[in-house]
Amino acid sequence: MFKDRTGRSLTLGQALPKVLNRFYNYFLDLELMILRWVSHIPSHFVRKFFYIMAGMKIGRGSVIHMWANFFEPNGIIIGEDTIVGDHAFLDGRASLYIGNHTDIASSVMIYNSEHDLENEDFSAREEPVQIGDYVFIGPRAIILPGVKIGKGAVVAAGAVVTKDVPDFAIVGGVPAKVIGERKNKNPNYKLGRARLFQ
Repeated sequence: MFKDRTGRSLTLGQALPKVLNRFYNYFLDLELMILRWVSHIPSHFVRKFFYIMAGMKIGRGSVIHMWANFFEPNGIIIGEDTIVGDHAFLDGRASLYIGNHTDIASSVMIYNSEHDLENEDFSAREEPVQIGDYVFIGPRAIILPGVKIGKGAVVAAGAVVTKDVPDFAIVGGVPAKVIGERKNKNPNYKLGRARLFQ
């Protein structure tokens, strides 16, 4: 009576979890649609309120600029005094941790789930992403699953980060490679006030 997407017959006991999972995913899709609408509100306070209600943990003084998009926001933790630029994409399907005093520029995409190209059913694999304190990620950079970006590291604009980045390293390119090193090994700056209506 029941069949999966490959046409294999299922018992009621096998089909029921799949049906419940489908409804859960409908709920998540609705939540993401609402958060997409929220991302157009030109008030950091209002957006932050809704993001926290959706399960994100956002530290004191941190802001997410307008037009950000998310997957499973309850898997996202953002430290204090961190700025996430406009049109950013943050993936919470596995845990995403972003540290304190970290500056993420516009249109950055951070993924922690991707398809397993070697798996017969092309299923997803998930790995957490961790971004340290005082990191700068340039515009349009892409961070892929399982990556750890060390304290004070810099990711150049347009870089695709596929491997861990050491503390204070500067990486760039596709795939990203170490191209330099930050001289200041003891950062203690604050990022300051975010633009009011962004």
